[in-house]
Amino acid sequence: MTYVVYGALGSGSVPVEAALTLIGAPYRVEEFVTYASEAERARIAPHNPMRQVPVLVTPEGETITESAAILLWLTERHPEAGLAPQPGDARRGQFLRWMAFIPAEIYSMYWVRDVPSRLVGDDLTAQAEVDGRTLKRIADCWQVMEGETRPGRFILGDDLTVLDLYMAVVSRWRPLRRRFHEVAPRLGQVARRVDALPELQAFWARRFPFEGDYADPA
Repeated sequence: MTYVVYGALGSGSVPVEAALTLIGAPYRVEEFVTYASEAERARIAPHNPMRQVPVLVTPEGETITESAAILLWLTERHPEAGLAPQPGDARRGQFLRWMAFIPAEIYSMYWVRDVPSRLVGDDLTAQAEVDGRTLKRIADCWQVMEGETRPGRFILGDDLTVLDLYMAVVSRWRPLRRRFHEVAPRLGQVARRVDALPELQAFWARRFPFEGDYADPA
C-alpha cells in the first residue's frame, strides 16, 4: 500500500512529499525534473498530459495531479493526521481560500517563468520584461495574503496544516525568501517555523536543502 510521487528536488512535489512524511504513509519518489528540460517534460507526459509535476499515484492505482488537489485529497484520506480543518470547522473556508490562492495566483506564474519563450518567443528583451513582471506579481500576491490572514503559530492558528507546508515551499522560489520576508513578515515567521519542524529536518535536507540562493536570510 505505497504511494508513488512523480516529482523533483525543490519542486511542487515537495509539499506533497512533506505531507506524506508527516502522515507516516509509505511512499516513493520517481524523479522527473520537468523544470530542467523539454526532454523531462516529454518523459512525464504519459503520466500527466500537462507535462508537469507533481503526480500522485495512489495505492489503488488512481492518478491525481495538481498539488493543491493532491494535498486536499491526502488530508481527507488521512484525517487522523490532523493536517486540515475538516468540514464544519470554522477555519475551513479560509483554509480552502488560501489553498486555492497559492496555485491560482502564485504557483501559476512559474509556468511562465520556467520557459518565458512559451509566451514571448525568443525575444530576450521581452523575456526579461516577463521575468521582472512575474517577480513583482508573485511578491504582490504574497503581500495580499499577508494582509488578509492573521497567523498564530501557523497560518490558521496553532495547528499545522498542509497550507503551511505549501506556503513554506512556494515561498522558497524566486523572488526568494528575502523578498518574501519584506512583503509578508508574519507569514515569513510561520515559514520559518515550518522549516524548523523537527520531524521534517531530515526530509528538508534530502528534498529541498535550504542553502545557497534558497537559504533563509537571518
